[in-house]
Amino acid sequence: MVYDFKDQVIVITGGAGGIGSHLARDFAKKGANIVAIDLNKERVEALVSSLPAGSHTALSGDLTDRQIIKSVIQEIENKYGRIDVLIPNAAITTTDRFDVRSVESIELELDINLVSPLVLIRQAIPLLHKSKDPRVIATVSLGGIFPLGETPMYTASKFGLRGAILSIGMDLAAKGITMGAVMPSATDTPMLHREAVEGGNSLQFMDPPQKTDAVVKSFNKMLDKPKFERYPKPSESWLVRGAMLAPNALPKLMPLFRGRGNRGHVKYLKDLEKRGIARQVGDTWVLTEDD
Repeated sequence: MVYDFKDQVIVITGGAGGIGSHLARDFAKKGANIVAIDLNKERVEALVSSLPAGSHTALSGDLTDRQIIKSVIQEIENKYGRIDVLIPNAAITTTDRFDVRSVESIELELDINLVSPLVLIRQAIPLLHKSKDPRVIATVSLGGIFPLGETPMYTASKFGLRGAILSIGMDLAAKGITMGAVMPSATDTPMLHREAVEGGNSLQFMDPPQKTDAVVKSFNKMLDKPKFERYPKPSESWLVRGAMLAPNALPKLMPLFRGRGNRGHVKYLKDLEKRGIARQVGDTWVLTEDD
C-alpha cells in the first residue's frame, strides 16, 4: 500500500530543522498540507513560503510553554479541523557533561525532547480522532536504545520517548490511532554539525553520518506500511541492540567503539571543512556561521 498524501494534514515540530524541513518539502510535493512548527519564526516562515502550492501553515513558539501547545492545537483546529499525521520531531542536544551542567539545562533538555512531545500528542488526540486514518510518527534515535556517555540527557530523553511511544502505541492502536517511531543514527544536519565541532559523542561517527534523504525514506516507509519502529540504517540498529543484550559488558566494549568513532569524527570534521561549514582555529573547531 502506498500512502496517499493528497490533502492530508501533516504536522511537523522542529519543522525548520534539518530533518523537519526535508520531511515538509517531500510531503508537500506529494500533495500534503503542511503545518510546520518551529521556535525560529523567520526560518519556519521561509520554509513554508518555499513549499509547493497547498494549504500550508507556519507556526512559531516554544513548546515547553503548555499554553503555546494549546494555542497551536487551536489554530490547527480552526484552519483544518483535524490532524492526519503528527510528527513530533523537535529535539536538542548539548555536549555539556552531566557533572558540570546546570540543573535548569537538564530540565530544559528533558522537556524539549521528552515531555513536550508527549504533551503535544496528548493535546492532539481529539484532532487525530477526526482523521480517517490518524498517525503519530515520532523522531526518536538510536540514542533511545544505546547509552551515549557524553550526552546523557539526550540519551535519557530518547530512551523515555521510545518507551512512551511503544506503550502509548499499544494502548491507542485499539482506539484507532497508529503510532510508531523512526530511529535515525547520526544524521548530517545542523544539529550534528554543532555537536561535532563542540566535541560531541564519538560513537556517532563510527560510520559516516547518513543524509537526511535516508531518514525521509524511512518516514515514507512508515506511512506506506506502519510498524512500531523503523531504522534508516538497519545494520547499525542490530549492532546497538546486540550490544545492549549484555549491558554489563559495555565498559569493555566502549573502548573498541570509541577508537573507531574518534577516527570517524576527525574525518567528518574534515568533510565539514571542505564543505565550508566548519573550520579549525588552533586546537578547536568552529562553525563558519558563528564567525
